[in-house]
Amino acid sequence: MTYLRNKYAPHLYYTTSSLTAWAFLGGLAGCLLSSSGLAVANTDKLPALQLAGSLDHADLNIDLKGYWYAEKLDGVRGYWDGRQLLTRQGNPIHAPEWFTRALPDFAIEGELWIGRQKFDHLSGVVRQQQADESRWRQVRFYLFDLPHYPGTFGQRRTMLEKWVTSIGQPHIQAVALFPFVSHQALLQQLADWTEQGAEGVMLYRSEGLYQAGRSHDLLKLKGYEDAEARVVAILPGKGKYQGMLGALLVENSAGVQFKVGSGFTDAERKAPPQMGTMITYRYNGKTRNGIPRFARFERIRLDD
Repeated sequence: MTYLRNKYAPHLYYTTSSLTAWAFLGGLAGCLLSSSGLAVANTDKLPALQLAGSLDHADLNIDLKGYWYAEKLDGVRGYWDGRQLLTRQGNPIHAPEWFTRALPDFAIEGELWIGRQKFDHLSGVVRQQQADESRWRQVRFYLFDLPHYPGTFGQRRTMLEKWVTSIGQPHIQAVALFPFVSHQALLQQLADWTEQGAEGVMLYRSEGLYQAGRSHDLLKLKGYEDAEARVVAILPGKGKYQGMLGALLVENSAGVQFKVGSGFTDAERKAPPQMGTMITYRYNGKTRNGIPRFARFERIRLDD
């Protein structure tokens, strides 16, 4: 019997017969749905998807040997259950017939994506009840996993690549992966991608098994930007923040006003920055209207 090495997990080997069974769409689907006993997902409930744990910059001393990483695409997560395309909440995505025609009768997941800094545009396309054929031509489906395949990420990735190659559809691709080499190289890649408008980095543990919920087998590391803005209004809190600060309405140097409602300690909510104060906030990119996304309070700027 001949054994072949898995390039994404060098310690894993496959028999040539098992690889042959996965080589093309028909064989791949047959193996998933019969040999592995897998069934099409039940869409009466939320898809049982794996979620990423957050990797803070302060935690980068942990051992990431054996991980692969990819750009975190700022798109809409798509889950194909073997029959229809769904959001992570289980809502149907009304894609054109040609877009899903080549998708298999087993589960795959990925990111629907148009490009960096184009989330708002993509969201407008994906959430339409009636698919706009011309606008969907801009969308790509970047796949990153086989949710119900009972193998390690390295094994799942190998099978995913084989299937993507077999269908030859330009709008369906496997997300590009890079091996973790060092923390310094990872941070440099994060900085480079962030500067180009990317949201961050996703890390996949080669030996990790697919499991619903959050896991250290899947991690996200986000870059962020910071900037200054002047407080123009103090908005009252509700619920547990009754009688305290709810959010600050601020205005940046471009004259754009937006709310900053997170990042405050309870003490800061009880004694918030005053009107006219300059604050520093963090954010992850901007909307098409120039509003910072996920703006959160960092500190009062003392050098104003």
